[in-house]
Amino acid sequence: MNTNRFFLLNHFPSDINFKYPWRPYQERVLRELQDHLNDDHLHVIAPPGSGKTVLGLEVMLRLNKPTLILAPTIAIRNQWVHRFCELFLQTMSPPEWISNDIRNPKLITVATYQGIHAAASGTKIIEDELLELEADEEQESSGSKSEIDNLISSFKKIGLGTIVIDEAHHLKNAWWKTLIKFKSKLKPTIVGLTATPPYDVTYSEWNRYLELNGPVDTEIAVPELIREGDLCPHQDYVYLSSPSSKELELIKSHRHKIDLLRQELINDEKILADITNSPLFLEPEQHLSSIYDNMKYYSSILIYLNHKKVVLHGEHVKITGNQLKDLPKLNDEWLETFLDYYINVFEPIDEATIKHQKSVAKRIRQTGAIEWGKINLSNDSSLEKVLTSSLNKLSSICDITAFESKQLGASLRQVVLSDYIRAEYLSEEVAMNKMGVIPIFETLRRQFGAEIKLGVLTGSLVLIPAISLPEVLRIAGQHDIDEINFEPLAYDADYLLLKQNDKVRHHLVHIITQVFESGNINILVGTKSLLGEGWDAPSINSLILASYVGSFVLSNQMRGRAIRTQRGNKSKTSNIWHLACYDPTHDFGGRDIAILNRRFRGFLGISEREERTIENGLNRLLLPYKYNKEKAEMSNQRMMQSAAEREKLTQQWKEAITNGTHLVEEIKVPFEEQVEYKRQKQLYLNKTIKYVLVELGLGISAYTLEFVDNLPRFRGFLKTVQGRWTLFYTFLGGLAVFFGRSLFKSLRVYIKYRDIAKDLESISHAMLKTLVDVGQIHTDRSKLKILTTVNDHGEVFCHLEGGTTYEKSLFIESMQAIVGPVLNPRYIMIRKNWWAFIKQRDYHAVPDHLAKHKDVVMKLASNWRKFVGDCDYIYTRNSEGRALLLKARFNSLASEFQETSERTSRWK
Repeated sequence: MNTNRFFLLNHFPSDINFKYPWRPYQERVLRELQDHLNDDHLHVIAPPGSGKTVLGLEVMLRLNKPTLILAPTIAIRNQWVHRFCELFLQTMSPPEWISNDIRNPKLITVATYQGIHAAASGTKIIEDELLELEADEEQESSGSKSEIDNLISSFKKIGLGTIVIDEAHHLKNAWWKTLIKFKSKLKPTIVGLTATPPYDVTYSEWNRYLELNGPVDTEIAVPELIREGDLCPHQDYVYLSSPSSKELELIKSHRHKIDLLRQELINDEKILADITNSPLFLEPEQHLSSIYDNMKYYSSILIYLNHKKVVLHGEHVKITGNQLKDLPKLNDEWLETFLDYYINVFEPIDEATIKHQKSVAKRIRQTGAIEWGKINLSNDSSLEKVLTSSLNKLSSICDITAFESKQLGASLRQVVLSDYIRAEYLSEEVAMNKMGVIPIFETLRRQFGAEIKLGVLTGSLVLIPAISLPEVLRIAGQHDIDEINFEPLAYDADYLLLKQNDKVRHHLVHIITQVFESGNINILVGTKSLLGEGWDAPSINSLILASYVGSFVLSNQMRGRAIRTQRGNKSKTSNIWHLACYDPTHDFGGRDIAILNRRFRGFLGISEREERTIENGLNRLLLPYKYNKEKAEMSNQRMMQSAAEREKLTQQWKEAITNGTHLVEEIKVPFEEQVEYKRQKQLYLNKTIKYVLVELGLGISAYTLEFVDNLPRFRGFLKTVQGRWTLFYTFLGGLAVFFGRSLFKSLRVYIKYRDIAKDLESISHAMLKTLVDVGQIHTDRSKLKILTTVNDHGEVFCHLEGGTTYEKSLFIESMQAIVGPVLNPRYIMIRKNWWAFIKQRDYHAVPDHLAKHKDVVMKLASNWRKFVGDCDYIYTRNSEGRALLLKARFNSLASEFQETSERTSRWK
């Protein structure tokens, strides 16, 4: 094929074809392509190694229009051109109709996000890969409107029809604005490709992401790639550490200050007097409009006053529909809301109150309990840096390195990724008191010496073991580099510091990578920005993520470096180590654990539970429910024991993959007390609430047997009728004393909630029927199936089989809204039930996308009556509805569960 001949710039030659057979999962996406393109968007999620690039190129060819390809870095930009030439044109020389100059578009134009934004705003385009990769700040521009209009005009002239967005999660705000202008003016088909959708961003950021890329059409799952041999078996492990003594003092000091502040504010007599003398408290019925417009504030006032044992008169009970005993406890969240009301909303009665409001705000601010302008007593964000950058993580890295080195010996290929270089620590005299590349290097060098071959690779600093120099020079020669300048490390001649010049710097990453691949360096420490994405070293079999800055997206990209297969090594497995410093002053581990928990929602892997499923979430690793030194050490020992069983890991993946066929997105309702559920597993009845009654019944049975056993001691009472009645009443009194409260609580919860699995299934059928009836799900109802299950941990799962990826996602989103806490919906669904002559009412929020039109809500209510039971629906934007909304927020089913429902993914 003469690829350099000039031809019309609006279509591709008909003889361009991919040179290899398509993998099954790629073929599936291409087979369903026309369905996905109905909305002029194709949005594909696919892990590293799945062939996203060739998939995007094939879609470009099938659309057969001039195309703009956008990539996050110069290296990835060049990779697109290289792959197209090698795999489709079967030549190494790019034809003249491919351009990487955004200002000179051709049939295919390949650019970076920075490049198109710079061209549209009149700023300089960075063409230095290392500078680009290690730039931390996004520069806003002040280009004129004409510059972006000229750019759009140049693409309009060539008839641009397709924009391929590679690693679509990279879009920062300024870049997104530029692309949205392109999209609105040119109306192209958007092909969005990413390994890591930004699941952990805000709701508005997620909507912005979808506005450009469209809803997710399809996902290529990790198990599919492992089954086909395109990714290696791998497992995530969490290595726990505790804070250093200095860090612990900082944590305890902060906690102590917050505790004092909390008690001081709760016991502040001036605040109490101001609230109890306010018209809102004294005459609530005269302020209903204000109450209904600020329901969370009003609720927090009542909860605060109830905590202070202030008598709440009947009007408040009437407004909330709540008995005082049912009011929630005054936790930090409610106290934060109440204090926000007092400082920012409460209308002062006199100058003294104004002065006191300012004084309270000042006390909170001085204690460090304000974050982003909001009062924050419970979020522990001020402790985040102490925990995430804890120096004891350096010891964790040493422990893991010693373990992996012992397990793998010379075959170890370990990478440690961190955030900052911290070159000032390159000294034998300096104590390591910060996390970073050089502190990690120095810690490992000092502990292991010549036992390991340790290197450093960053954009500005490269260190190699002296014994690796011959291999470095040999590989440099292959890149036509005759000389590399270096000098021994001043305090350790066993290490060399490589000097960079313009000729060397562009090849250095590839040279050191090849040295690492060959084993002449077997532990490489680098920055997440340089090695976290786009970098390819298939031999990695151990990865330590010592990075604490960045999002879930970056964490998953770094993780993706380790799970690629290695040619010639079919037995390769990878261990991915996540470092976490638990907070011993926090029952559930604190901020570092919370961050890890959020990020693990996007990490799919083998569960350490008995059933060995493939699922996401941190629960699959069975970390401690509560954290202390003993539990942390036991967890680390268990992690290492599991990490040592690499052959077993391969078998576990094979078995788990065989047990399923595809990745399923589900809604999960966690059990309130998972530890208690596990302890009572022998009583398991495939129920979530009923086991409480069973436990209670066994307790009563044991009490009865004990009572009967002691009857001979009361022979005198048994001889008379009055005595027998006395014993009977004594028996009932004992029941009331020992089990009355438990019985009442268990019955109340059971009557209210009954069997959540059954309820979830009924509600899901009503929801699915509604979504089909109103045309939000287009797949024929006969091809759709709802599956609801309960596992051995009391977790209830529900998902939709059949339908498109978008329809499944819409169903899960709808279910999550209707079984979650009632916040501020447009309509509320009130479920009415009777149980043993006791009236039961539950409140559910109608999902926003169904609540826009009353006739759709009526359809939901009709289907609800058919599948679930009697119900009413209430519009909440009038006075009657707002009154009911306040009651609903106090009484919604989800409010009594410590954990709300969440979206999960499992291989089934």
